[in-house]
Amino acid sequence: MPTGKFPEGVAVAPVHLDEEADDHVLAHHDRNVGVSPLRAAIVGTGGIARIHAEALRSLSDEVELVAGVDVDAERLAAFGDRHDVALRYTDLGKMLASVEPDLVHICTPPGLHHAQVLACLGAGATALVEKPPTLSLAELDELAAAEGADGPWVATVFQHRFGSGARRLQDVMASGALGRPLLAVCHTTWLREQSYFDVPWRGRWDTEGGGPTMGHGIHQMDLLVALLGDWTEVSAIARRQARAVDTEDLSVAHVTFANGAVATVVNSVLSPREESYIRIDFERATVELTHLYGYGDDDWRITPAPGHKEVVTAAWAAGDAGVSSGHRAQLAHVLRCLREHRPPPVTSADARRTMQLVAGVYASAFERTPVTPADLAAPSPFHAGMSGTGPRW
Repeated sequence: MPTGKFPEGVAVAPVHLDEEADDHVLAHHDRNVGVSPLRAAIVGTGGIARIHAEALRSLSDEVELVAGVDVDAERLAAFGDRHDVALRYTDLGKMLASVEPDLVHICTPPGLHHAQVLACLGAGATALVEKPPTLSLAELDELAAAEGADGPWVATVFQHRFGSGARRLQDVMASGALGRPLLAVCHTTWLREQSYFDVPWRGRWDTEGGGPTMGHGIHQMDLLVALLGDWTEVSAIARRQARAVDTEDLSVAHVTFANGAVATVVNSVLSPREESYIRIDFERATVELTHLYGYGDDDWRITPAPGHKEVVTAAWAAGDAGVSSGHRAQLAHVLRCLREHRPPPVTSADARRTMQLVAGVYASAFERTPVTPADLAAPSPFHAGMSGTGPRW
């Protein structure tokens, strides 16, 4: 397992709190694999860190939470007392050098992710980072380049991939029982009042990376691309409709996929009736998922086309069941992969496909033209930052 040094010229940014309550994170090392529980640390001890700590505790036979990091000593102390974390640091670099954790959960605001993950990789620790993993495709490519063939790795928290409903749908799709996907709908219609953006890093390109397309709808968009695969073209609009922010507060996109499916993708923080919704119309059935911040088996619905009820229903009933789309579900997969010396999900390559779609929405909206993945390669300004050439407001 390579330990390496901190990448030259990369500062370990201060640690702050990520208060969004719909995200999650984790990491790796090699010493204890197959012998004793992996050793995990959490960076940023705010609201989302609690969810990470609870997921770690639920898998205590496999992993131990040994350290916490936060620049706010009072918040760190409260977190450490509540979750029985003995080792507490206000400096990420000191923690990495002293503790040498196997796993590091990055639970900080988006603008800090890039430098903090690079620091973890440089110290030989795998990082599981909250969404969005970076502020840009360029930053994500730097993280991928810093990974080792045998670790350490970077994984992004996209937990909706790991509930039994999504895994069941993937299996049924692979069986051919549903036929080709034809049409999809992917909506994240949430409500965030203006007071939500009083937190200084929110609603800004330089610290959050984008509005609801980047910071809220990205979970649903990730699940969509996990199900439908590579996208080939996007046409979009983005608006600053009602919130006093630098970023958009809504976006609407039309996306074409390599398999021929087409989708509408809507992201909003202006919607009083909140909902997260995915619908895919296949040749032989419609599959729907309706939830808010996480789903269980009961949140899925399948409607067979005439003449296909028996086959479709049987295939659906035979699939996975009983796992909600929470942090614990993804963490279990991460731990298994680390013990098997494999890159943990969601890999940097997987995350890049989702981040590329986010960048494509912004590029199409701001350039007012359809965009393909090839259009987002360097030196495109949308490779360097989601705001690219700048919004039209």
